[in-house]
Amino acid sequence: MSDPRIIVALDYPDADSALAFVRRVTPLRCRLKIGNELFTAAGPRLIDALTQLGFDVFLDLKYNDIPNTVAAACRAAARHGIWMLNVHALGGRAMLDAAAAAVTGSSHPPLLIAVTVLTSMNERDMREVGIAGAPRDAALKLAQLAQACGLDGVVCSAEEAALLRRECGADFCLVTPGIRPAASAQDDQQRVMTPAAAIAAGADYLVIGRPVTQAADPQAALAAINAEIAAAPNPRRDG
Repeated sequence: MSDPRIIVALDYPDADSALAFVRRVTPLRCRLKIGNELFTAAGPRLIDALTQLGFDVFLDLKYNDIPNTVAAACRAAARHGIWMLNVHALGGRAMLDAAAAAVTGSSHPPLLIAVTVLTSMNERDMREVGIAGAPRDAALKLAQLAQACGLDGVVCSAEEAALLRRECGADFCLVTPGIRPAASAQDDQQRVMTPAAAIAAGADYLVIGRPVTQAADPQAALAAINAEIAAAPNPRRDG
């Protein structure tokens, strides 16, 4: 599989634990995501170790700061040969423009995507932080802003994927966390979807953590999910 759709979330507390898992899987079946906990514990050296093993790395740090600071962080991240990184769309137009310019100017530009609405948040959570309306409405507005600023795509709930695919077009990358195979626990995600349903809705890449990392046989878990993905209707492939 030359373009794995699964991004495994390496939600581990240290590099040794993450590498122990990584040695049980292959770059042919998945990409890897490093988030805040693991990056804080292990730093850029882990990125370099994973890329040397042949894995594409999604650096999921959700940069959200003043434009100059975010641009500098994006340039620093790009120097490590990552495949994808993200910023938070709520940082606003000036920040998104600065991030896009910084990535474009790097020698090996990664994909740059923006976080819209966290999949752990529901409408009540959004009201508490001053954002009115349904999560899908906010996600669309933020996705359109990111697209206008030249970003490659967004992180969104699979529940918003069909809307964003329709409104933002076929070339806009949609990365969907909150993916759970039918038999898996929902854990702390509020808005979840199965792999097949997410692909059918228009998602490009699926972020999956515990259903793979806690599986007795991660390779078998990846094979089963990849088979489900391959059999799912795909609006980009089939239409």
